[in-house]
Amino acid sequence: MSEASPGQRARPEPRAAAARTPGDDGGDQGGGGAPRPLYVTGLVGALWCIGIGLAMLTTITLLGWVAAPRTALGPGLPGVFRTAVNLWLVSHHAGFSVPQGRVGLLPLGLLVLPGALLYRSGAWMIRAAGVPDRPRIGVLHVAVALAAPYAALAGLLALAATSPTVRASAWQALVAAFVVALVSGALGAARALVAARGRRVRSGLGALLRLLPERPRSLVIGVAGATAVLLGAGAVLVGASLAMHLPQFTELYGALAPGAVGGVLLLLLQLAFLPNAIIWGMAYAIGPGFSVGAGTGVSPSGVFLDVIPTFPALAALPEPGPAPLVSLIALAAPFAAGAVGGVLTVRAMPSPVYEAAPLWGFMSGALTGAAAAVLSALAGGPLGGGRMATVGPSPWQVGLLAALEVGISAAIAAWLANWLTMRRPASEPGEEEPFGRRAGEPGERAATRRERRREKKAAALPAEVPEEEGPEPVLEPVAAPAPERKPARKPSPYTDDPLEFEEAEPVLAPRRPSRAGVLPAEPEPEPEPFDDLPERRGATEEETGHDEPEPAPRRVPAPREDVERTENRGGAIYFLRDDPDRD
Repeated sequence: MSEASPGQRARPEPRAAAARTPGDDGGDQGGGGAPRPLYVTGLVGALWCIGIGLAMLTTITLLGWVAAPRTALGPGLPGVFRTAVNLWLVSHHAGFSVPQGRVGLLPLGLLVLPGALLYRSGAWMIRAAGVPDRPRIGVLHVAVALAAPYAALAGLLALAATSPTVRASAWQALVAAFVVALVSGALGAARALVAARGRRVRSGLGALLRLLPERPRSLVIGVAGATAVLLGAGAVLVGASLAMHLPQFTELYGALAPGAVGGVLLLLLQLAFLPNAIIWGMAYAIGPGFSVGAGTGVSPSGVFLDVIPTFPALAALPEPGPAPLVSLIALAAPFAAGAVGGVLTVRAMPSPVYEAAPLWGFMSGALTGAAAAVLSALAGGPLGGGRMATVGPSPWQVGLLAALEVGISAAIAAWLANWLTMRRPASEPGEEEPFGRRAGEPGERAATRRERRREKKAAALPAEVPEEEGPEPVLEPVAAPAPERKPARKPSPYTDDPLEFEEAEPVLAPRRPSRAGVLPAEPEPEPEPFDDLPERRGATEEETGHDEPEPAPRRVPAPREDVERTENRGGAIYFLRDDPDRD
């Protein structure tokens, strides 16, 4: 808190915050002015997350202990606290063992609680440490500084909560807590870092995308879009199936008779298992489907079921036999997901080489298959021993089919989208840049071309000289020199114009020589001399300086006595005859 305004957090100066790095400064300063180390800040954040998470789960466990029989959650309050710790470990997807076998089918919805707390803690750490000079390294340092003590404390809690009936897996608690803290802390730190730079972000994933390089960013965008389409198809399948089997759901709910408090807890448990059900629906849309025990299977090829647990959410399972025809429409979901992923990958970063776009699209589909395999592994697991040791989708089958289906359609869509993007002309400086041109090589080239056009336009405009403030200089009048007058040159009326003549081609071809010999050609007539040179030039009275004489009348030659005469023109003999009767 600041001294000037009690109750408000003191904001560090921008220069001091920019000079800090996550590895050097830890956050708040003590009374002596020494900065707190980063890993000490991470330990404080880890303790804060664990404390709030355990307090919330302990409250829920106490409510269940009051509503349920006293021996269901352990003897006395120590059993209640031990159950709360095990529930906290389950929220990180850390399994445990019971006398009947191992329990690995855990609700994914409980990840929201520790994820939200670690997200807030990562954002607090990056604000306390200040804006780093290297954002990516700074976010990684903050995430590791938070995840390392958090995982160590989770392992210690797993060892402390071990009992003869429930034995938590210490190594799973260590690994799961580290991964959850690393991912959530990194997202929170990235969002706080981008927000500190004055940029608006809506989520931690969007902030993390701003810090990634261009090509990994495009792949993450494509994978996220394709995975969202697959999960959306799974959610639609689950909702439609549950709506069709609503009477069975009500019957199972009434058979349990949980009561008022137990009914609320049962509803919360079903909501916690809702992400698992959506992933099961995604596996059904991809093709392999899922199983509810050994020897069972729910897939588009058929439904084979046995005795299932009495859980209301399992009422959404279809009836044994052929798969419903309506559900077969969901088989188009992987191809639609591939089209979306390929288009998003290319729009985020177009490829200047046409052959490379399908490869990036297929890589996006392959990574989507890997993400689907990881989700399938998290959504399933054993539920004790015996027949229920196999519950949920098969990770390798879902991942392989998703990689092929999504990858092929993503490659085709990426090639087509890249071809359309490269054919589109570069936008003008005043136009809005399309989404696909924000990053990548073609986008950079387009930006370079626009910068060059702006520079050319700026160079073509007259440069504006900035006016300097100050007293105006006094200008003394200076007599301008008189211009020299050159005598006007009169044109001579007796000088011919510079005329150019071109040699014309003969109109008639030369006559072929006869056997008797070549006829002698007549001499060409000499050109008649011009009677008046100014008249030929069309000179006026002002040019010549004297009066223009009147033109002499044209003499008409008298008719010739010989009516018939011959002329030789270019080797051809023409017979000419005067017709006195013709006008």
